[in-house]
Amino acid sequence: MANPKKVAYADLESIAGTETGVSDWHLIDQDRVNKFADATGDHQWIHVDVERATKAMGGPIAHGFLTLSLLPMLGGETLNVSGVTRGINYGSDKVRFTNMVPVGSKVRLRQKCTSVTEKSGGKQMIMENTIEIEGQERPALVAESITVLYG
Repeated sequence: MANPKKVAYADLESIAGTETGVSDWHLIDQDRVNKFADATGDHQWIHVDVERATKAMGGPIAHGFLTLSLLPMLGGETLNVSGVTRGINYGSDKVRFTNMVPVGSKVRLRQKCTSVTEKSGGKQMIMENTIEIEGQERPALVAESITVLYG
């Protein structure tokens, strides 16, 4: 079970430049992929046609944007900030899908806080996110996320 790093909003600057943690492993199953396809309208066969994908490439793969969409959930397993009234996703930079996530595999997040600065009456955090695939050296995703927290 993940043990998120705990920090108070007032002390956020103290974690800049440090790894905030590693999430638990999470299974990427076909049901999750199908639900994401339904939610986004992206029903490309490499994701949802198990038979065709298995014949062509050994099995279906998760959507890259499904992998990216896991960041908020997985990030909650790496860092717990107390004293926050709200948080706003401000954006992402340098998003790279560096490896396919085969359906049936497990992924986890390794996260580092690269900076904390004042912004719009809150604190802007830039996080370096790496989503790893169990048993594979190359990660599925590397992305920088920007969040503004308010205390």
